Amino acid sequence: MSHYWILAAILLPIVGGVLLYILPFKNKKYMHSYVELIVIITSVITGLVLFKGERGLLEVVHFVNNLSISFKIDGMTVVFAGLIAILWPLATLYAFEYMEHDEREKSFFMFYTMTYGVTLGIAFASDILTMYLFYELLTLVTVPLVMHTLTREAIHAVRKYLYFSLGGAAFALMAMIFIIIYGDSCEFILGGVMHTAAEGEHAPLLLWIYLLSFMGFGVKSAVWPTSSWLPQAGVAPTPVTALLHAVAVVNAGAFAIIRLTYYSFGTDFLAGTWVQYACMAIAIFTIVYGCSRAVKESHIKRRLAWSTVGNLSYIIFGATLMTPLGLAGALSHFVIHGFMKITSFFCAGAFMHVTGKSYVYEMDGVGRKMKCIYACFTVSALGLMGVPGFAGFISKWNLTEAAVESGNGLAIAGIAALLVSAILTAIYMLGVVHRAYFPKNEAVTIENAKDPGWKMCVPIALCAAMTVILGLFASPMVEFFEKIAFGIY
Repeated sequence: MSHYWILAAILLPIVGGVLLYILPFKNKKYMHSYVELIVIITSVITGLVLFKGERGLLEVVHFVNNLSISFKIDGMTVVFAGLIAILWPLATLYAFEYMEHDEREKSFFMFYTMTYGVTLGIAFASDILTMYLFYELLTLVTVPLVMHTLTREAIHAVRKYLYFSLGGAAFALMAMIFIIIYGDSCEFILGGVMHTAAEGEHAPLLLWIYLLSFMGFGVKSAVWPTSSWLPQAGVAPTPVTALLHAVAVVNAGAFAIIRLTYYSFGTDFLAGTWVQYACMAIAIFTIVYGCSRAVKESHIKRRLAWSTVGNLSYIIFGATLMTPLGLAGALSHFVIHGFMKITSFFCAGAFMHVTGKSYVYEMDGVGRKMKCIYACFTVSALGLMGVPGFAGFISKWNLTEAAVESGNGLAIAGIAALLVSAILTAIYMLGVVHRAYFPKNEAVTIENAKDPGWKMCVPIALCAAMTVILGLFASPMVEFFEKIAFGIY
């Protein structure tokens, strides 16, 4: 299959999203059919390209020297593009029911669809310049989604999102410039492209540049101290917080850090230096900090957002181990967390959509009435805790094994952070489950609560099922990630 189909996969949702706003539709049913068709076709093309496409370089625009807008397929592309190709159609179906009474539904789905193409651009990027371009575009197309409700809180949230994202992008720009100037190439090559510069007088400066770029790309992954934008962005509609702020946007930050560490600067250059310990310490602190804030939060979506802050740093922790097993562990949690967290966000959104309530203390007894939703939420909770038999156990085990194998003293503190995080996760997730099934006050149970329609229940049930399936049959996935980490795939 020609690699020109990569361009089709990226452009179809972008162009389709723009046309959505222009085309007249007789009713919402036609508009929804158009959107879902665009998304499904994009996912089909993406799947075919990933597993049957050519592995050559697709250069779209050449600027000067080795600067170009180019795309290619490698193991990292398969992981990120494959994940969003599975989840985007499900999230779009969920959004149809959630947004059914929204007056600005057309503009919402325009940007929601366009974001799919932009995220694929990040996944398929062959070099630092292309990834940076689409990384910036991701900020621009998601701003209207975060501020969709146009409330005072939404405006405040989008300002913080913009300030943090643009500030982080400035740091990331430094990395791009230094890689272009001092790197052997701009392309993403496992092992890095800074071999010549690493042996020269610029090596100490490049370590500082890596730290700044780590923090810059880390903004979207909400590493401390840039974490606060993510919970505040919870004012956006749940389809936004579920997919963009639990999978696409935040995973784009983690993806960029992995690319930067393993494919640009290179672990041979970074491992054992002070910057490795500094970045690992930031990740470890963020794990505990995010989970601690989740325990204190009573608003359900903000609680899950703080949970995301902690869990994203699991991925960063694996990446900062700077070993093949560390990368494999990071990729494991990259995928597994996507399914677990989108399930919990979907469930929270369903509760809010049906009842109009938003806080954990308002969930008394609702699990007995919304049986499908809270059964799936319980699966997600057990997965996030790392209970054996559920997917979260696999990724945490892989990260722990990688930390022990690395021989890094600070990694032992990371293992302790994972254990503390598991305890805190049990507190803030099972606290929701307990209230939903065993209310403190039967008299305040919401009488009109019930499961939503099939458009919300089907995506939730499928994502919850994946949390179990990946927990029970994880070996092929883990073996694939190890092939990527060792450069076999």
